[in-house]
Amino acid sequence: MAWDPAQYLAFDAPRLEPAIDLLNRIHLDAPEIIYDLGCGPGTVTRMLRERWPEARVTGLDNSPEMLAQAPRNCPGAIWWEADIATWEPSGPADLIYSNAALQWLSDHETLFPRLLGALAPGGVLAVQMPRNHQSPSWTLIAETAQDGPWAERLRPLVRRSPVGVTAYYYDLLAAHTSALSIWETEYLHVLEGDNPVVAWTRSTALRPLLDALDGEQAPAFEAAYAERIRAAYPPRADGRTLFPFRRLFITAVV
Repeated sequence: MAWDPAQYLAFDAPRLEPAIDLLNRIHLDAPEIIYDLGCGPGTVTRMLRERWPEARVTGLDNSPEMLAQAPRNCPGAIWWEADIATWEPSGPADLIYSNAALQWLSDHETLFPRLLGALAPGGVLAVQMPRNHQSPSWTLIAETAQDGPWAERLRPLVRRSPVGVTAYYYDLLAAHTSALSIWETEYLHVLEGDNPVVAWTRSTALRPLLDALDGEQAPAFEAAYAERIRAAYPPRADGRTLFPFRRLFITAVV
């Protein structure tokens, strides 16, 4: 799927808030090897470099569009185009950080232990993933995908609940870690513009479905989704839209 860095960065401030919250929960003094998995345009990679300027920081993403912009946002980092699902570091890492990326991958039962295994002793796996899959912004994607001439093409692409509950990740990780923190936060994003939740999802969850449709069906599908979203997230009296968004956080020390 093709990522649009400009569309993604249109909501840079609310997307950065959980990334910063995760960063503030990492207790490492002087890590030498850091990986930012799903680094996107390098905005968070820059924060990792600013906090640990002596570290060797590598940003990894499978989007050439995002990686083309990343060096401008974060000079001095190393950039890899690769798939997280099959990636292996060249040596043990002190910190593997991932903000809003691992929800795109399946088989977390294999993925998370493998990432722990890539850490040096005392290393940290720090992960944030959206867990808003019961919210209208997500469920209305499935509803719209199954209600139209695009249903046959889109049905296989609909993902119901790609992120597990907190207890699932505890059971998966506790036996392999010396310290483990798992928590959830629901952010209340206050968005500007006309029907802004559609613009938000267009750069993330809606993207693979739009990419799967042709030039005529894609706008019609988005318009049908937008109509449902406008009813689910109406503007307030001041014209702004409230967008609750739940996220799951993990910091695991090996």
